[in-house]
Amino acid sequence: MPDAGLRSILTAARRRRTDLLLESESLAFVEALGIAVPAHYVIAHPAESATLDLDGFDGDRVVVKVLAAGLAHKTEIGGVAVVAKQRGAIEQAAAGMVRRLPGHEPAGFLVSEFVEHGSELGEELLIGLRWTDDFGPVVTLGPGGTQAEYLARHLDHGRAAAILSPVLDRDGRLEGALAGKSFLRRLTRGHRGRGPLVETEKLVDLVRRLFRFAERWVPGEIAELEINPLVFAGGEAVALDALLRLGKSPQPPAPPRPLAKLDRLLKPASIAIMGVSRRMNPGHIVLDKVIAPGFDHRRIFIVKAGMENFEGCRCVPDLASLPAPVDLAVFCIAAADLPATVNQVMQQRSAESLILIAGGLGETPASRADAEALATAIRRARRSPWRGPVINGGNCLGVRSLPGRYDTMFIPRHKLSYPTGPVTPLALISQSGALAVARASRLAELNPRYVISLGNQLDLTLADYLVHLAADEELRVFACYAEGFQPLDGRRWIEAAAKITTSGRAVILYRAGRSAAGGRAATSHTASIAGDYAVSRELAEAAGVLVAETHEEFEELTRLACALDSRRLDGSRLGAISNAGFECVAVADNLGGLQLAEFEAATIGKLEALLAEHRLTGIVEAGNPLDVTPIVGDAAFAEAARLVLEDGGVDLGVVGCVPLTGALQTLPAGDHHREDVTAADSVVRRLAALWRESTKSWVAAVDGGPPYDEMARQLTAAGVPVLRSIDRAVRLLDRYAAWRLRSRAALGNP
Repeated sequence: MPDAGLRSILTAARRRRTDLLLESESLAFVEALGIAVPAHYVIAHPAESATLDLDGFDGDRVVVKVLAAGLAHKTEIGGVAVVAKQRGAIEQAAAGMVRRLPGHEPAGFLVSEFVEHGSELGEELLIGLRWTDDFGPVVTLGPGGTQAEYLARHLDHGRAAAILSPVLDRDGRLEGALAGKSFLRRLTRGHRGRGPLVETEKLVDLVRRLFRFAERWVPGEIAELEINPLVFAGGEAVALDALLRLGKSPQPPAPPRPLAKLDRLLKPASIAIMGVSRRMNPGHIVLDKVIAPGFDHRRIFIVKAGMENFEGCRCVPDLASLPAPVDLAVFCIAAADLPATVNQVMQQRSAESLILIAGGLGETPASRADAEALATAIRRARRSPWRGPVINGGNCLGVRSLPGRYDTMFIPRHKLSYPTGPVTPLALISQSGALAVARASRLAELNPRYVISLGNQLDLTLADYLVHLAADEELRVFACYAEGFQPLDGRRWIEAAAKITTSGRAVILYRAGRSAAGGRAATSHTASIAGDYAVSRELAEAAGVLVAETHEEFEELTRLACALDSRRLDGSRLGAISNAGFECVAVADNLGGLQLAEFEAATIGKLEALLAEHRLTGIVEAGNPLDVTPIVGDAAFAEAARLVLEDGGVDLGVVGCVPLTGALQTLPAGDHHREDVTAADSVVRRLAALWRESTKSWVAAVDGGPPYDEMARQLTAAGVPVLRSIDRAVRLLDRYAAWRLRSRAALGNP
């Protein structure tokens, strides 16, 4: 059907004041996609079945479906029947639907050919296209029919379905996302002696057809198209049912930010601070932390009337009195004062970038007018030749930038300190300031290049920072905490993440806000299965991102990515050692995609000699995982770990220690024992030396209570990534290794 005919269908639906097309109308759009549909007729009422010409239908059965405005899932309410290919049977089925559905006024009945097909997992598919405000058009491909209903209600956020975006249709990512779904492997490789029902290339072509369809119709005219089930007859796709939802004009994206000015924010040559008090208020804390890293006092200006100098920095009574525009202005003032103050900046061109610390902006009814006034001022500035400043916040804790030699986070230095050693090639970018500083505190061994709290994204967004910082070659790890994306900003974030991971660097995401898709879930399996969190996770993983499921996992994956980035990881063969049998069992139970390495003969010989020296021959074997029992001391434990890691068949390792044994020095020095975890001959010092000497990727597990926190801290300070249980250590190492090996393969380094 030509586009004009399709648009007339949409116009007729709008006149009916419904956002759902009838199935017969939806099938017209499916045919326009080049997907086959069963031969079918539409009759206005049951008696009209007497006029049907059924000779064109194959088989001896037909399908009768009621057509009614706003009725999505007809099977569940008795609106679908498979009957004999006889006019009387058709009339009887349609009349029965009228009686069973008194609340719906039928617009007619669809009588279609019955298509023979299997109904096992993977033989009926759901394929859906829908518009999402943050990612644009996405396609969902998953099990269909009644299995789709089960997935929507019971399984974890659409894990069984492939969720795809046109921005990832490059470098084989689309094929990779489809190949990772088990139900599709059954379809494309065959099952139980049956050959494949369809080639993978045809599934990819189907998805791409929907991408092209989206370019023409979505979102202004169509918001969602769902085909369920889609089956394969003779290797070709046939749509047995379809649902189409009318669209509406999307919310226009914010005017593009002048992102070149982000350099002024992250690496300013001059800073102005407003809101500084003599007492240690947030503004004073910010000033203190800007001065501390050595920012030039002569280039710091305090906007404060009645003073000429404060803590060695020049004071000016107002923004107009600044001697020249500054690169960065930090406003630690009340939210109600921000619109007028930012307007002054716009009018006077006082600053090229702003950080708005104020809390509550736009998040309470009383402050929404202030937030809208501020947004209006920003839009007005964007239309000017100057284009205005870039703005971080509001409701943010601020930014710590080592290249910029400043820290505007108003957490006192005695509450949050960073190591003074080498810079960690990490950017921690978070919508939540509290999350950012909590993770920075727990990752105490890391000295991030950037810690960025961006608040409610009034102007600068998560994607803006990722796009900009992707060009910083000093960064290797990007850890992002997202509570929500601005319109189409998720799409930009995914594009930037894909470019970063393609370069061999790591992006880690924790996506907060995992509630169900909402009201549309009742009528759309696509929206149910592919809810906001599922879309974020699946698209991020397809872009090569490490997606964390918990805050703790976010922290630990960040630690692993930073610690192991420069170390060898040539495969998935694991070498493991512990002084506890239960840990060795836990290693084997949690391998995932890892494999236990087979030790070389030379390694086995050396291990057997070591075991014999400690009278363990016949008690334990020189196997993998290696159980050295609680009786070995510091030197022997470290030597066994060295032998395991040096084995030529070991690609990566885990060193587990239950530290309660009296044979190892695992406690700080104390009055009631002779241990000293910091002693030169302690197991901690020996493992720290092993870390410096080895080049392979490995982690340590310290499974003990608070008395052993210092042991874990000492190992962490030495650079060793430490987990507090061995099962978690193996699972996270498995996830990291799988990501690293996939990234290397994508770079063409198998």
